[in-house]
Amino acid sequence: MTLTHQTEATASNPAPADDSATWWRQAAVYQIYPRSFADANGDGIGDLKGIISRVPYLAQLGIDAVWLSPFYPSALADGGYDVADYRDVDPKIGTLEEFDQMVAALHAENIKVVVDIVPNHSSNDHVWFQEALAAAPSSPERERYIFRDGKGPDGSEPPTDWQSIFGGPAWTRVEDGQWYLHLFASEQPDFNWANPEVRADFLKTLRFWSDRGVDGFRIDVAHALTKDLADPLPSSAELDAIPRSEGQHPIWDRDEVHDIYAEWRKVFDSYDPPRTAVAEAWVERHRRPRYASAEGLGQAFEFDLLTQEFDAAAFKEVVVDSLALASESGSSSTWVLSNHDVVRHATRYGLPPLPTGVGSTEADQKQGAAWLLAGAPEDSLDRVGGERRARAASLFELALPGSAYLYQGEELGLHEVGDIADEARQDPAFFRNTGVDKGRDGCRVPLPWARSGSSFGFGDGGAHLPQPGWFGDYSVEAEDGAAGSTLELYRTALRLRRELQTGETLEWIETGRDDVLAFRRPGGWLTVTNFGTDGFELPDGEVLVASADAAGGTLPGESTAWLRQ
Repeated sequence: MTLTHQTEATASNPAPADDSATWWRQAAVYQIYPRSFADANGDGIGDLKGIISRVPYLAQLGIDAVWLSPFYPSALADGGYDVADYRDVDPKIGTLEEFDQMVAALHAENIKVVVDIVPNHSSNDHVWFQEALAAAPSSPERERYIFRDGKGPDGSEPPTDWQSIFGGPAWTRVEDGQWYLHLFASEQPDFNWANPEVRADFLKTLRFWSDRGVDGFRIDVAHALTKDLADPLPSSAELDAIPRSEGQHPIWDRDEVHDIYAEWRKVFDSYDPPRTAVAEAWVERHRRPRYASAEGLGQAFEFDLLTQEFDAAAFKEVVVDSLALASESGSSSTWVLSNHDVVRHATRYGLPPLPTGVGSTEADQKQGAAWLLAGAPEDSLDRVGGERRARAASLFELALPGSAYLYQGEELGLHEVGDIADEARQDPAFFRNTGVDKGRDGCRVPLPWARSGSSFGFGDGGAHLPQPGWFGDYSVEAEDGAAGSTLELYRTALRLRRELQTGETLEWIETGRDDVLAFRRPGGWLTVTNFGTDGFELPDGEVLVASADAAGGTLPGESTAWLRQ
């Protein structure tokens, strides 16, 4: 079949010749949730030695970088995102010396290291917050956080009726009667970013990890640091009515947050090569490029593809828009299908469509699909279909210009673990919204490395979250070397991606069908994705990899193929 030229889109300006400074522009970045990756000491919790032991696996997979979710000392009120010490390693996970060994082992395999930075809030165990609790109101110690007097004659009512992201009040009262703000769990008090001491300490943290060889940083809740909390504070209804589109919302996406990132950029650029950063910023479309600019963090997550159903028109619209945004910022696009906050895409694509009233906001994506899974019986999940669509979507994603962020286990085709007993759950989103939100534990269950055993090879002491019996069929042992397995599909695709990827352009090709997308990358690399159910006759060319059997030149429904022409 002959496909015709349609349109061309440019992701951004071509990368400079010195790729040591621009490795991130088209990198395949593998997210590791350390507590659930590999456990070397058998205590049921993943650790740095476990990661070191799996470096050969990561090298064989063919990734360019590892992104580590928080590994810092933490009481785990929010899966490690309640940080007690930003410049140390949780003793349950390892030591600084083991961190250095891990970085060296990954670098020896030409794998970069990106670490999570959580700047909006600390743990309530952080030494600064403990000092704040021991100090008087208006003291320098309290000024590092956001404390306010309460309402009512005795101050017993919170300053506002705001609700936290995880449910429940956004204010907690301390013994002397004042209240502190926490946009997330009560164990996560928000920093006061108007305080120079806070700003200086985070610059110190960025240098600390950069000096240890870290190549980049993922910035958690990057759009929430700066706040305007001048009295009188708005009510929850008034707060919700304030637009987020102009950079003046009291809490979210304020213009002055970029002053902070300009300071950070000076630190990043003081290293050779410069350190990279990517923002987790849930902001309106026109606000995103500034986070990704060269004067700021340099890159920003685009979760738009993650929020879509498996649909040709929706996928194309997202790609066109994301490439345009990348052009505006001079950065490269970021593609995400799964991460530690959302239901795994093999399961999402196997569930019925989201019901009316469940949209695509941040809350919907972090909770909506999980709510659907909680309310849907097991027989409503099309496991085989979900895996088929996930393989096709992953191959589509990996062919796009820009960075692909992969989540541990997606290379195995892992599904969400939906049937965790309530008493075994750990996510605060579940405990604060019981009966509504099953939380994020289902995508954080420790990985299966072996077909059998007490923890399927995760570690000798079991796993900190229960693993289902079907995990053995999705284990590395089961899929390693198995023709047609999802693991081998990822390995092949990642190897070819490195070989084929040159420029950062994409040319859409007309296919004659609304449910089939095709695009060409420089060098004659053609990707065809069939979102429909009827087979599609492939054009002439060598099939390099396909998510389903394309023998005879026909691409089956819900599948993707890469061709060389």
